[in-house]
Amino acid sequence: MAQDIETEKPIVREVSKIAEEKPAFADAALSFLHEVGELTFTEDEEKKLVRVVDWMILPLLAAVYFLQFLDKNLINFANIMGLGKDTNSTPSQFSDLALVFYVAYLVSEPLSSFLLQRLPVAKLLGINVILWGLCLALNSVCKTYASLVALRVLLGIFEACVSPSMIIISCMWYKRREQPLRIGFCCGTVGLGIIVGALCSYGFQHYHGNVFKSWQIMFLVFGLVTIAVGILLLIFLPDNPMTSRLSNRQKAIAIIRLRNDTTGIENKTFKLSQFLEALRDPHTWLICLLTTAINIPNAAVSTFQATIIQGLGYTATQAALISIPSGVIGIIAIWGASYTSFKFNNRSVVIILLVAAGILGGGLMAFLPSQEKVGRLIGTYLTNTIPSTTPIIYSWVAANIAGHTKKITVNAMLLMAFCLGNIIGPLTFTNPPAYTAAKITIVAVLCFAVAIALLLVHLYHRNNVRRMLLSSGDNSQATADSSFLDLTDQENENFIYIL
Repeated sequence: MAQDIETEKPIVREVSKIAEEKPAFADAALSFLHEVGELTFTEDEEKKLVRVVDWMILPLLAAVYFLQFLDKNLINFANIMGLGKDTNSTPSQFSDLALVFYVAYLVSEPLSSFLLQRLPVAKLLGINVILWGLCLALNSVCKTYASLVALRVLLGIFEACVSPSMIIISCMWYKRREQPLRIGFCCGTVGLGIIVGALCSYGFQHYHGNVFKSWQIMFLVFGLVTIAVGILLLIFLPDNPMTSRLSNRQKAIAIIRLRNDTTGIENKTFKLSQFLEALRDPHTWLICLLTTAINIPNAAVSTFQATIIQGLGYTATQAALISIPSGVIGIIAIWGASYTSFKFNNRSVVIILLVAAGILGGGLMAFLPSQEKVGRLIGTYLTNTIPSTTPIIYSWVAANIAGHTKKITVNAMLLMAFCLGNIIGPLTFTNPPAYTAAKITIVAVLCFAVAIALLLVHLYHRNNVRRMLLSSGDNSQATADSSFLDLTDQENENFIYIL
């Protein structure tokens, strides 16, 4: 993952004190740099450090994202394994299980984001992972629909901090150009989650016991695995570069290399002005609207995909195995999109292409005759490109939002928009097993999402042109210095948006 450092001639960078006195409420990294003083380092040192950071951060974040997707979607496979029958749940109630998860996720998101600003990020994330692992394991003793609802609510509360944590951590450690590959690497485990879930469902369905049902064992196993990963996070994941296990020199290089990125690292002071700016910024609302529209079809990919495949005439065990290509397509789409976004330093075109594939998939599902089983199955597979937009949107927000309080606020709004889409999505699945209304909705909302993405690009481009016309002379030092003053993207006139 470290080979994407921009190749230049060997360089030596000079770092001097940014100001004689520490600015009030400045980024925490600025205080650290004041203590370090002057420092020089080479391009090779930077590359080596990025490799160290990759191994320190990415495996843990990838494991968390893998388990987050798998754990919340195990209910998809448990349903075809007999969960509904064993808990006396109707198909309508099963749909509501997806709904209550995202309602809880949405309601708890503001609190999670507030705690992420006030508390150590890695420690908060680790504790939440342990708690949701416990909730998952407790699904194995559920006997009633009410107990499933209670645990789904708790699961939504504890998972709410995962995505904002990943955005914050990626901003702390990586340049804007480096972020899509890293976030994509972590989110690429979503496809792996589909594959592992399908294989485990297939395997557990061959277990027949008198004491435990196969779905109960599946929940217990993955719950214990999740708890173990949460413990590893508490031990090994650093809260920020300044408190990491790196040497002081490595910490300084990790901070200094981000000076020209203009998004800062961390600030624990809540700033009302930045909070209000986030609410007034039209970019914020457009990116949230885009996120909601894209995630309305997400229910077709997560909660209902195995049920949709089974509705084509396959058995439960066949539906589990036939779900595997969905995971493969998800992995290819996410990693391909992330690399393309990195290579061309562009987010919008990648998002639109992924959504276009989803539109095609939704169209095949909705409008092909019922006897065209293969074509409708291909359409189901193509909808797996839709979740691949998520890491690109995350990296877009991480790159284009500056100011720590504003970043935290927008992250919360983004995840609330994500939840809103996932709340609306299951409500469209009203006529099993055809789910015609849901499939037509996929096509309609994704077309709307393309229009929103184009409007957002237009606004970003217009702001960039205005700022480039206003700028004059060599302002590289001013740009670097402003990176750690905790300025927002609107306050910093040197800030250029990524399209």
